[in-house]
Amino acid sequence: MARKTTAVIIVAAGRGERAGTANGSLPKQYRHLLGEAVLSRTVRAFLASEAIDHVVPVINADHAGHYAALGLDHPRLMPPILGGATRQASVLAGLQAVGAKRPDHVLIQDAARPLVTRDIIEGVMAALAASDGALPAVPVTDTIKRSPDGTTVTATEDRNTLFSAQTPQGFRYPQILSAHMRAAALPRDFTDDAMIAEWAGLKVVLTLGNTRNIKITAPEDFDRAERILTGGHLAMETRVGTGFDVHAFEAGDAVWLGGIEIPHTRKLKGHSDADVALHALTDAIYGALGEGDIGQHFPPSDPQWKGAPSRIFLEHAAGLVAARGGRIVNLDVTIVCEAPRIGAHVPAMRRAIAAVCGLGETRVAVKATTSERLGFTGREEGITAMASASIELPRQE
Repeated sequence: MARKTTAVIIVAAGRGERAGTANGSLPKQYRHLLGEAVLSRTVRAFLASEAIDHVVPVINADHAGHYAALGLDHPRLMPPILGGATRQASVLAGLQAVGAKRPDHVLIQDAARPLVTRDIIEGVMAALAASDGALPAVPVTDTIKRSPDGTTVTATEDRNTLFSAQTPQGFRYPQILSAHMRAAALPRDFTDDAMIAEWAGLKVVLTLGNTRNIKITAPEDFDRAERILTGGHLAMETRVGTGFDVHAFEAGDAVWLGGIEIPHTRKLKGHSDADVALHALTDAIYGALGEGDIGQHFPPSDPQWKGAPSRIFLEHAAGLVAARGGRIVNLDVTIVCEAPRIGAHVPAMRRAIAAVCGLGETRVAVKATTSERLGFTGREEGITAMASASIELPRQE
């Protein structure tokens, strides 16, 4: 008996607006997932199987340039065709495009499911030997409520009979093409191809899906997909920022420096407590985040920050890192002054900075030097500080 031939239609004509945008208006299927475009990953998953004879991507007319930039090339990969105004129309266009290849079976796959596995694909293909159609599915684990008006619960469904459908959905080619052509004439919205097959009276069976075979729909799905690909660990990127600050002396009896108060013959002049070291560190973290500087977050024109302890600013910057799912790797600050002498106070400064940022002391470096009596610091007119911050954030486009 001759081997059955199989074509794959990868539906990639959507605009992907619910997933947000990156790199301007780049649709989700062209965004990168761990360095590779989502659509490229999906195409590669099917070309990896020798049992697949033809793969045809269905793309949006406005995305031709995005598709060309992927550089996809394979003997079994057909040129992309243009989709329609709806998913249903795009699938029909794909079915008609592979007609010249006369496939026995066809698999219909969402481009936004790049984590589909060989086991899922082969399970669907095997089921077509005895059924008109097949789709991978996973049991519903949540309790499902029915509410016709979206506010009042009228029933609780038996979740033991409910399953979440995935793709690829497979069919015998002549039957699904006929069903799609007839469905196209109806004023009815079919949510997937199995629904059209069911309407046409075809026998559709369930095959084993996988909870990892997610569809990228919302922005957070990119993070979820990366966790799956990296074994549960979100892919991170390193960011580095720098900070610089200067404050002059004025009459006083102590300076705030590195989060501690040091007795001195003068104090530093500023709207807050003028802790030049913490200001430089705060700006370094803001820089690594791409979040401006202290003046934007705590304007000196705002009277509420008059005399404020600078740890508030550093706490805010560290909080922004945490809020974005990141962490501070290390902080490094160099203080330049002739007086007061800094060396004996370095351990206390490291403890204070580490406590504010929730770090171990080994991740905080405080160094001090003089300017060899040169410049305003050499004339003991003030203190300057330079800082750097290294942070890790979830990878972004």
